[in-house]
Amino acid sequence: MNLLELIAPTPDVADELLRFETDNRAFFETRINSRPPGFYSHEGVGAAIALAEREAAEDKGYQFLVRTVAGELVGRVNLIGVKRAHFQMAELGYRMAESACGRGYASEAVRLVLAKAFGELGLMRVEANARVGNGGSVKVLLRNGFRQFGHSLRSFELGGVWHDRLHFERHAD
Repeated sequence: MNLLELIAPTPDVADELLRFETDNRAFFETRINSRPPGFYSHEGVGAAIALAEREAAEDKGYQFLVRTVAGELVGRVNLIGVKRAHFQMAELGYRMAESACGRGYASEAVRLVLAKAFGELGLMRVEANARVGNGGSVKVLLRNGFRQFGHSLRSFELGGVWHDRLHFERHAD
């Protein structure tokens, strides 16, 4: 039984998505670079949803909101940079609300998006990156069958500090 469901962002969830992003902004910005200030508005979120819909229609990327079966928005999971010819791959990204951490939601959301990636989307490979020191993300990836294939030095800047990144891949079964 799934604890979660994935839904594509649509204009009718813009207010809820804005609340989610605003409520978790400080938490997210300790892990990833901040979004432009204009994102945190009805217009900014609306534009982001329109872009997500356009990218899905053009088979360039797929964004999903992560909901509990009770309907609570607890995260986001994305497949970006879809490359079709000769590759059939995309890059995975995800973020969970601070209140949702430690409940297994990230692992479940990644499992669900991989099923979509390797099923209906027909991808053969998904890549992911984790900052060295982000043990939670590394565990999520390993639980979902990813294997590390690289380690880049000082390749990600966050808050003026350069960090190493670990590179992972997962292939369709």
